[in-house]
Amino acid sequence: MSLQTFLHNLHFDIEKANQSNWEVDWEDAPLTYKLYKDLPIIPLSLDVPLSLTEEKNAVNPSLNKIGYFLWYVYGLTQIAQTAIPSGSNETVTMMSSNRRFVPSGGGLYPNELYLYLKSDKVSSGIYHYDVARHCLVLLREGNFDSYISSALGNRCDIPKCFGTIFISTMFWKNFFKYNNFSYRLQSLDAGVLIGQILEVSKRFGFKAGVYYQFLDQAINHLIGVHEREESIYAAIPISIEESSLFSSENSKSMSFNSTDLSKELPTVSHKYILKSKNIREFPMLIKMNKLSMMDSTQSFKKVDKSDEVLEGQQRISLPKVSMLSYDLAAICKKRFSPELDFTIRPVSQKTLATLLQETTATFSYLNDLDEPFKKNKNRPKLYMCLHNVEGITDGAYCYDDLTHSLIKIKLGDHRIQLQYGMNASTVNLCQIPICIHVVGNKEHIKSTHSYRGYRIQQMEAGMMVQRLLIAASALEMGGHPLLGYDVKLCDEIYELEETEKTSLIQIPIGYYRNRPWMLGNLHG
Repeated sequence: MSLQTFLHNLHFDIEKANQSNWEVDWEDAPLTYKLYKDLPIIPLSLDVPLSLTEEKNAVNPSLNKIGYFLWYVYGLTQIAQTAIPSGSNETVTMMSSNRRFVPSGGGLYPNELYLYLKSDKVSSGIYHYDVARHCLVLLREGNFDSYISSALGNRCDIPKCFGTIFISTMFWKNFFKYNNFSYRLQSLDAGVLIGQILEVSKRFGFKAGVYYQFLDQAINHLIGVHEREESIYAAIPISIEESSLFSSENSKSMSFNSTDLSKELPTVSHKYILKSKNIREFPMLIKMNKLSMMDSTQSFKKVDKSDEVLEGQQRISLPKVSMLSYDLAAICKKRFSPELDFTIRPVSQKTLATLLQETTATFSYLNDLDEPFKKNKNRPKLYMCLHNVEGITDGAYCYDDLTHSLIKIKLGDHRIQLQYGMNASTVNLCQIPICIHVVGNKEHIKSTHSYRGYRIQQMEAGMMVQRLLIAASALEMGGHPLLGYDVKLCDEIYELEETEKTSLIQIPIGYYRNRPWMLGNLHG
């Protein structure tokens, strides 16, 4: 199977992308978190703040503040117990799962967080955030400003950053369940995590910049992860000064490659617990990861920054609305993914306008694909099927964030059609007023970033999903991200074939009834 065919099948025909006769061995499932063995640990404070409002004037953070930041980004926040009927008798099996503030496909959390930290309270070095014990695990001690700067192509003033976050993907953590389809999920999950990092950073007064382009093997070598098991997907320097995050002055002064840079540091390898005893092979994931890697800083590129002009037969101007102000901690705790709990209620134009504006504000973020706060035509867009929205005829629309308007595509109530397109009846779409699809180019940014462009597009879609879920929660609604749907059917509804675009993920948004359950927080 060619790689292009593989990516096509991941999107349009999952069964063809997966290995045949795949069976999930639940008894040998891996942990949802990585546990390093026999390494120094630094406990983090469990006395986390119960509210998060945006800080305007921040200083270099204390270790306690770093711990609070990491907990709100990726810490364990809830233990959920689900009762599963056992056969025809009346007995049930209780299944427990650990939850965090960010959603993850199947609740498997394939990503891990690493942190290059410089603090006067602890040794400078590379740490792993151990979510199970809420602590930092020291993997490599030392000052690596020069090494990381080189791996990022000297585009960031690392010495002025108090830390750099590295997001990795551990392939087996969700491959054991989803097989090759996990390759798509892993990038989306990483994007959701990036979105959470950016939102939490604002509340702590931190400035964060996202690097999608770096010397993969050099960064993997620094952290001590093996690319056949795990690989870094994004690097995010964090600082008090925004100007530190992207500096083009030295970026072209010297080029670096992974092989030469890796020679500057000895190899480190650490033991960790995964729990699975039989880890099966995933050759397509390894192959895709290998071909997506960047070996030289000379291959780092920008993307086309020109804005895309959206055309349509009819536009509906949405009411002007202000950006929401809310306590992020409260919103994260309240965020809920309804399944059969959605209940139909009318939605005002103001609510819809706020939801769409909040979500697309995602892409006003610092990154290495374009100039700061500039938009480009390769970014994902929001398309949606609306029902029972005040003053708007039922139908399929596209949101133009530049003009804050809806472009009419096809009128009609599409809920039944969307329901038939679901792989499983996990959500009653007839109870949904807003069904959003994040839409992107079929060729992503392959022309400039080859196969790395695919995972970049998926990560940006994941960022948009997280922002959408946060905004929905702030508006007293819920959202449920779905990949088990008929992509071709949705593309037909939106008439995307001629535009070379496709639906990347489906997110029903609406009001919901409270589910009868018991909840307990994992902090005071």
